[in-house]
Amino acid sequence: MTFKTLDDLEPGQRVLVRLDLNSPVEDGEVQDNRRFDRHAETVRELAERGDKVVLMAHQGRPGGDDFVSLEQHAAILAEHVERDVQFVADTYGDEALDAIDSLESGEILLLENTRMCDEELPEEDAEVKANTEFVQTLAPHVDAYVNDAYSAAHRSHASLVGFALELPAYAGRVMQSEYEANSSIATREFDGQVTMVVGGTKATDVIDVMNNLGDKVDQFLLGGIAGELFLRAAGNDVGFDLEGMDFFDDQWEANRETIESLLDERGDQIKLAVDLAYEDENDERAEVAVADIDEKDRAYLDVGSETVETYDPIIRDSEAVFVKGALGLFEDERFSVGTVGVLRAISETDCFSVVGGGDTSRAIEMYGMDEADFGHVSIAGGAYIRALTGAPLAGIEVLKQD
Repeated sequence: MTFKTLDDLEPGQRVLVRLDLNSPVEDGEVQDNRRFDRHAETVRELAERGDKVVLMAHQGRPGGDDFVSLEQHAAILAEHVERDVQFVADTYGDEALDAIDSLESGEILLLENTRMCDEELPEEDAEVKANTEFVQTLAPHVDAYVNDAYSAAHRSHASLVGFALELPAYAGRVMQSEYEANSSIATREFDGQVTMVVGGTKATDVIDVMNNLGDKVDQFLLGGIAGELFLRAAGNDVGFDLEGMDFFDDQWEANRETIESLLDERGDQIKLAVDLAYEDENDERAEVAVADIDEKDRAYLDVGSETVETYDPIIRDSEAVFVKGALGLFEDERFSVGTVGVLRAISETDCFSVVGGGDTSRAIEMYGMDEADFGHVSIAGGAYIRALTGAPLAGIEVLKQD
């Protein structure tokens, strides 16, 4: 391990812990999600060993509909931790400092949304963030800093990088497990076949992953919008925007040469969809073979059943499988065949597996699969992609400096 963890932290201290509780907000109501459950492990462990636990987190961005107070988050987190979580509508003012100073052993306090502080958001060097009033005011009131917010660790914000330079710094359990799993493709040696299922909406993510991991991965199985762009590069009449769409043409212009060169150089590693699914005139799922498409005249919302049958044995023959992004619009059950098909194959295979990339991991719970059947299910999006592409994560780099 390249940084200190909770195993290295002496108990009985006042600990400042950065979580990532950023959640969907519907009609003003914060939605419970797996991030609360994951972070509860770190919070519970600290409280049970007698620490005074001070929590920081963010929600939304200024100006967004989901930019709300963390008061509801405290109540949701309390259910998962099975302990009371106090809340103070202040981050580093007198009210917050008084609440921190009055904490008793084992008590938990959640501070207000860090992004309500002007100094939190601009992406700046850790040294700059460490010298903000936010960090300089809060740091003297705690003994140690724990960063558990792996899914935000690619951001160089005050609460993520500043405190680690001012206080003894440690990784929480989520940070520790996410870092180990998501870095494993670059750091571990696998004797058997390594397969990567790559989908989602961004061609650049797929390209960066392929360029970084091409020598580590034996087979790339493609789907989603990115997969359709690769089909276009292979000479198929798909991967175009129709009226009202804004997914394909701009990405094609920006990435065409790179996609074509990847197909040319790594064609034997890349498997593309052989059929695609769409919504027919009866609002039902229909499928068409890619070879039979003469002109794109409808939106394709998933890979087809034959593609899943092609991908299935490749996954089952693998020693390690990594998933980045969905193969279709899985939130709509009609177009979940691709994403759920590959996830079920992984869950039934005795392989090392990591599932991540934005919301893809939600499909596991949504379609009744057991998270325990996967090696690691990541709650990270941007940080997971950066780990796969070999890019450093600001929040982790500062932990390594300690």
